[in-house]
Amino acid sequence: MSFQLFLPLFVFTAGTLLSFFWMVVILGHRRQRTFERVLFFLCLSLFLFYSGSLLFLNGQIHYGESPQTLQRFSWAMICAGLLFVPSLLLHLHLEYARIRGILRDQKAEKLWLAVSYLPLAYFLPLLLVMIRTGREYDFATPINAIGVAFKIWFATSFLVGLFWQRRFAREAADGEERSFHKQLVWQSAIAASWVLIIHAERHATENSRVFVSILLAGVPLACLGVLVRKVHKFNFLQIGRQSNLIYAVVLAFVALLYLSLVRRISLWLEPTFPPEATAAILLFLPVVFFEPLQRALRTTLRKTAHSEMDLTHRMMGPIQDVARLGNFAKLVQFVELWVQSQFQFARVQLIIDGTSAHRSEQPRPGDGAVDVFTIQKANEIVGYLRVTSHGAMLSGETWAALEFLCEQLPAAFDLCRLIEEKLQLERELAERERMAVLGQMAASISHNLKNPLGSIKTILQVQIERRELPENFCNESRMVLEEVNRLSSKLNQLLQFSRPTILGHSVEARCDANDVLREVTEVLRPEADRRGVSLDRPAGESLSAAVGPVAIGKEALNDVLTNLLVNALDAVSPEGHIRTAVAPSDAFCLVTVEDDGPGIAPEAQEKILQPFFTTKSHGTGLGLAIVARRVSEAGGQLTWQSPVANGRGTRFQVRLPLFVVAGL
Repeated sequence: MSFQLFLPLFVFTAGTLLSFFWMVVILGHRRQRTFERVLFFLCLSLFLFYSGSLLFLNGQIHYGESPQTLQRFSWAMICAGLLFVPSLLLHLHLEYARIRGILRDQKAEKLWLAVSYLPLAYFLPLLLVMIRTGREYDFATPINAIGVAFKIWFATSFLVGLFWQRRFAREAADGEERSFHKQLVWQSAIAASWVLIIHAERHATENSRVFVSILLAGVPLACLGVLVRKVHKFNFLQIGRQSNLIYAVVLAFVALLYLSLVRRISLWLEPTFPPEATAAILLFLPVVFFEPLQRALRTTLRKTAHSEMDLTHRMMGPIQDVARLGNFAKLVQFVELWVQSQFQFARVQLIIDGTSAHRSEQPRPGDGAVDVFTIQKANEIVGYLRVTSHGAMLSGETWAALEFLCEQLPAAFDLCRLIEEKLQLERELAERERMAVLGQMAASISHNLKNPLGSIKTILQVQIERRELPENFCNESRMVLEEVNRLSSKLNQLLQFSRPTILGHSVEARCDANDVLREVTEVLRPEADRRGVSLDRPAGESLSAAVGPVAIGKEALNDVLTNLLVNALDAVSPEGHIRTAVAPSDAFCLVTVEDDGPGIAPEAQEKILQPFFTTKSHGTGLGLAIVARRVSEAGGQLTWQSPVANGRGTRFQVRLPLFVVAGL
């Protein structure tokens, strides 16, 4: 076989197989992204070129001189493939630049697309004319037959690709990616140079033209071949995680090539040996190699599985570190992000007890297959790990690694919850100790100040009653007396906060919630009238509703209702409304205090029960803390809602257990 046939036959066969290999991989991966689609059509164009050239060469070998119909069909495939390569090459670089965030301007992107595909409007009619007339066949250098304009466009596409590859190399995330783009820079420069050389040597010898054309046809082979290694070793295009896809495609191609070899050898030996016998022997010959092949595959698969298991073991270290922080919500979020980054998934969602850190379940562009792994502990399902890959499926080793990871996660969850409970108990204990010290300090301060204030109050009252004192002196004394009364009120709040509820015998603590609420409202009604506030109850409900006694002391309930109503009075403006109600609720009594004031600010709602937190200029911040403490001591529950309606209003509800006589 001559040089003019052997070298092209080798290059075109390799090009046909390699481009078809990438088409199968992209279809098997099925990532929903424009970049992969453009790469598929670029490989399809290369496949048409290589397979058309290979078809023509096989026709020459078989027939000596290819039939006219075969030549026309081969020429149509070659030209159709070549014609779309420059536009698809430019579009591929554009999509990669957009993915890397280098090209963000949509107008610039549309302009690049228009420039990439606009020349096809000129070359497509030319191609149709060439195919229909069946003239100007030049299988050695087909770009010469298409014309000078196409050669300029072809070289320009490589030069533009060179420009983009230099930018990609500068923006590369690691050394492997940078070296890959640098290789493409040189290959683009060489390809553009060889296009010009082909144009310059269009009248040179046949061997020279064939050699340069074959070198140009080998440039895509080098790119696609290097990409195979990068994908397998360094997970380029996020395909490397699907090693089983690469292995399956390679084995399928090897099997097809072997079948082709069997047919070729059978034809060669046909003059001396029956083709059926040759095919039978060659088809059963691989049985001899099954055991060595099994050993090689076993070693490869074991290494792959071990690498994934090692990755899972390394992943559990940081997960355990986060679990020791005792924040379960943070642990869930970290596991999602950590698994996504380590396995390079599109999305990861960890669902524990029916809840998840991510609420949105809508599919996103670029999402691939969705797989759900069960997280179990002692045959009990504690959660699910939902992973969304970039492609159509997960590889076997990745699947096994995720199953192993799900077996390890319950231990981390238990550790996190135990530490979280321990920290919560420590915080509660520290808070109780702090409140105990605070209560002792408050009691001491109140005791030391109450008697002097009582003396001052008595002296001022005596002074005010003396008629011989000037009027201005009496007015100033009244102002001082009011301030003393206000200070006494604050000291009373401190005393309420510092001492536990007065229950007598706790098992007998009970009172009538209706009576206590009536007493409190009657005491505060004059102050409400003075401020122009309506202190009433919702229409249709009666304050004397049939509610049994509640299991709380009268003084404690008085503290609760007084503080809630005083806060409501301070919140509403003149002509505002405060509504109160007592109603049965199963085995509980529900006491409601609602106002139509401006409501509680969102940033303050988490702090309103903290002692000494207040938004009032004259408040102590103990009112709601006393309420929460008294309700908790009675075994009740305090809830609130703000705003209630139209962005205004606050509703406090106290849920108290009903008193039950022992033995009944």
